[in-house]
Amino acid sequence: MSKPEWSAPLQLGVEQLIKSSNKILSKRDMEIRVSENIFRINELGMDWDIGLVIYEPEDPKKIVVGADRRKAGMFILHGGSGDFRSMHKLNHLLATKFGFRVVCMTYPGRFYFPDPSRDWPEDTILEDGSLRTPIWLRGEKIELSEYDIIYDGSLRLRYGTRPVARAKKGTRFFDRMAAWPAAFETAMKHACASQFPIKDYSIYVHGHSTGGPFVHMLTQRVENIAGVVGIENSPFGYMYRQMGNIDWPNPFNDLIVRTWRDIARYRGAEALSKEGPNALMRLAWLMEEVHDDWNAEKHEPQFKAEYPIHYAQEDALQEAALAAAERLKMNEIQREELIARYIGYTRELSGPETKPVPPILLAICKHSRDHTEEVYRKVVIPMYKAMKPAPKVCVTKLATGTHFYEKGEEGLPLGLIPPVAEIWYEAIKNGYFLTE
Repeated sequence: MSKPEWSAPLQLGVEQLIKSSNKILSKRDMEIRVSENIFRINELGMDWDIGLVIYEPEDPKKIVVGADRRKAGMFILHGGSGDFRSMHKLNHLLATKFGFRVVCMTYPGRFYFPDPSRDWPEDTILEDGSLRTPIWLRGEKIELSEYDIIYDGSLRLRYGTRPVARAKKGTRFFDRMAAWPAAFETAMKHACASQFPIKDYSIYVHGHSTGGPFVHMLTQRVENIAGVVGIENSPFGYMYRQMGNIDWPNPFNDLIVRTWRDIARYRGAEALSKEGPNALMRLAWLMEEVHDDWNAEKHEPQFKAEYPIHYAQEDALQEAALAAAERLKMNEIQREELIARYIGYTRELSGPETKPVPPILLAICKHSRDHTEEVYRKVVIPMYKAMKPAPKVCVTKLATGTHFYEKGEEGLPLGLIPPVAEIWYEAIKNGYFLTE
């Protein structure tokens, strides 16, 4: 009698989540080592420094092996405002409790090379009026003269007023803003190839929030990526654009610099979901929590260039490609190829020689602002099913939690990380990601 096919739970109640969390947290920790790997790539005529943090069992023999009889590697991306540190709890648990080898990549420009703590100093808006800007190459500094400061209210309903560093044409900053999409792709591919050899590993990718479109894009560009394991991660950019029904209005050379408002835009929606309209009766208290959280998180990068891919803003990506092509004096064929490459980052690839989108395993939290049951039922799942070929997709609804799923709550000291990690582990061990 054949073994029944494994399937993920369609929903998990609070008691089930607590039971799973307790079970996982009671497991004995494996001895692991955590290390940094900083490497340099060259893309579109410029050097870029990239930071990885790697979590792995001290004993390589303890690395978990999946149903395909290969070692299981996790490639992890953080969300839109952070760096590798925002994924530490997840990465640490995956390694210590299950034996995964985890490679967490910080987006290009986000790794703070000057200080071993990797903490970004001061605030995102500095005393001299300048804004915090990326470090794409060690020793390179973006000067105030390279950008205009704009306070943008075009999406005020969702984001409030956003400080923007608009890179000036002819500056190094402008050139970086035009070229970072290609550097992002190359960095991810290099990280996977160097850390997870094809002959030894299958790779499972997770990208929180904004990291989601980037790992989705990567699935068809790296041969040994076996699937997506997700919680609160956005899908391909064109799908996310439909989820939010938003056109991103900014040009490619706008760096959005975050403030306390980016915590408030989540906190208000989460309070409404948890407490109902009465949440407004404690607005002053709620804002105190927002500012306390901002003070605790402002040492993370807190700037964002990645919206054109996250929102599949093809006009902005085309302008970025044209700017890079102009700098490099590309011919017409090269220019059109670069435009196609950039726009291709926003959706699945198709064609007879193309690797299909692999199986996808997702989870959504009850109090998430954007990743709601309704939008997954009406938008996300139908868009996955419309792909040719359509990937296997399963979505687990979790009876608590917010977009920031690692935050603890009663009975769940590490938030939803342990129960979701257990689902990923069971899926990998029991053949969910096997394809013909």
